[in-house]
Amino acid sequence: MPLQIGDRLPQAEFTVMTADGVSVRTTDDIFKGRTVVLFAVPGAFTPTCHKNHLPGYLDNAEALKAKGVDAIAVTAVNDVFVMDAWAKASGGAGVLEFLADGAATFAKAIGMDFDGSARGMGIRSNRYSMLVEDGVVKRLSLEENNSRADASSAKALLAALNA
Repeated sequence: MPLQIGDRLPQAEFTVMTADGVSVRTTDDIFKGRTVVLFAVPGAFTPTCHKNHLPGYLDNAEALKAKGVDAIAVTAVNDVFVMDAWAKASGGAGVLEFLADGAATFAKAIGMDFDGSARGMGIRSNRYSMLVEDGVVKRLSLEENNSRADASSAKALLAALNA
């Protein structure tokens, strides 16, 4: 069953690139004691993800932080090297946290994985956004169609926080 509002995130590990190289960060490292916006994309550099979804979070990072968000993170079922290249190419390095879920471990653990093998993509994450407070999901928006970034956009999340 997919993750629901009120659920605690399961223990999982992501890989991230640091100045010292590849490092592992757990869900506790990322979410414990913090308010974090996490959004997921089916793949770094894919058209909707790269040209629409991620730029919206970059453009609205300060507005989200003004609402009490400590960090904004993006995850995808890509390896850490692809996520690091995407961080640099998108201008998101230092603004967003790029969390590689290379084996779809987190996506599967929260029931947000799908099989994109028919399109040559393998197992991927559905597109969603969530607001997480101290590891507990407070808001969750899952896209009905992974090729769109409407319900999970930064603008939609900001509107919900302003309501």
